[in-house]
Amino acid sequence: MARRRKGRPVTGILLLDKAQGWSSNGVLQKVRWLFQAQKAGHTGALDPMATGLLPICLGEATKFTRFLLDADKAYLATACLGVRTDTLDAEGQVTEQALVPDLSEEAIRQLLKTEFTGDVQQVPPMYSALKRDGKKLYELARQGIEIEREARPVTIHRLELLGYQAPELQLDVDCSKGTYIRTLVDDIGTALGCGAHLSALRRTRHGRFSLAQAVTLDALIERHEQGGPEALDEWLMPLDDLLQDFPRVDLDESEANRFSHGNPVPLAEPGSALMRVYDDADHAFMGLGNGLDGWLRPVRLVSSQVD
Repeated sequence: MARRRKGRPVTGILLLDKAQGWSSNGVLQKVRWLFQAQKAGHTGALDPMATGLLPICLGEATKFTRFLLDADKAYLATACLGVRTDTLDAEGQVTEQALVPDLSEEAIRQLLKTEFTGDVQQVPPMYSALKRDGKKLYELARQGIEIEREARPVTIHRLELLGYQAPELQLDVDCSKGTYIRTLVDDIGTALGCGAHLSALRRTRHGRFSLAQAVTLDALIERHEQGGPEALDEWLMPLDDLLQDFPRVDLDESEANRFSHGNPVPLAEPGSALMRVYDDADHAFMGLGNGLDGWLRPVRLVSSQVD
């Protein structure tokens, strides 16, 4: 007999404004407990020092987290010039100090535009969750071990200087997945000749979701105390909200029945590699399908649609 999961079978996306000091996993477990959810997962970690938008998927939405992991993100970042650290942020140990040269905002803006905007190469920091031979890099770094890392391509779509008052730069960054803002700040400091570290970071956008849509953990706790887990459900967004960039296809009763059991169905019109699939009868989201070659083949199904 299958073991029943504890908790509520609640499904949806919570947009959380993470506070400073919380690890992404720590706040994830707190949210899961507040909702009494059977399953939960986040869509891209924020360091404890960082704040801002952290989408959390509950229930069936956890099957689709990779589509947010691959999404572009935007941040407000503060770079402190003249000091480098081993972690590249304010939580690390100081490794180098230098005088900050006399810099104009125009010169900084020109550097950001010419050297750090567009397709760039980044060397991942040692204090990261990337793995080498089964061990996370930060585990090696804590042992005093540093290994060579290959540079990886990332894209900085937009990099604006919001203000400069020595020794701090205020930056607005719009970037691709895999971008380390700590590394970006460290590289900028090197290019300016004085070094730098990340002293503050706030994520303002994740894919199509913005920080303006987010709720704080304190607000969740207060509502939970007043009405229990069910009172929090109003903050959940439908799971297919994170898939709106994919085209939609609606299936009739016969097609929906076949698709829900993992079988392909013919497409009347040309499709695409990934399509959102709905039951035409009740407009229920059924999952994602591959719509190439004249057939719609199931890629990932919502369990409620499967016997």
